[in-house]
Amino acid sequence: MILRGKRIEQADTAIIAWMSHYGLLLLRISIGIIFFWFGFLKYFSGLSPAEMLAFKTIDTLTLHLLSEKTILFGLATWEVLIGIGLLFNIFMRETLLLLFLQMLGTFTPLILFPSETFHIFPIALTLEGQYIVKNLVIISAGIVLGATLRGGKIVTP
Repeated sequence: MILRGKRIEQADTAIIAWMSHYGLLLLRISIGIIFFWFGFLKYFSGLSPAEMLAFKTIDTLTLHLLSEKTILFGLATWEVLIGIGLLFNIFMRETLLLLFLQMLGTFTPLILFPSETFHIFPIALTLEGQYIVKNLVIISAGIVLGATLRGGKIVTP
């Protein structure tokens, strides 16, 4: 029994060491892939499930001054740039600034269009609302990545 406990302890230590070594890299790359992929889809009309809600939100926020094509191209480019910054670990301060600003924008439909984001306000989200709220994980990922920009370490409280 002692041998089994020692092997489990060794495996646990090795797994945690691997996660500690690769966790931030995998977090940065996975979030980068999401931004690049979702942004790239917006270059092609009808491929992004969030396209119309994103357009409607930005159109409202810009007082209907921009064309649909300009809005979608701008949002696509914004998201692709975030993805590239994360994937290649370049311009991380600027990349994270763009990420956090974009995240602010993603939550505005909850306020502007509650009938499209909630089945029952404020407890039951539509699929679009769920798509928005899952961005809390992306915000948290951005905070974790930002905490390491000056060589900071992630520590547990």
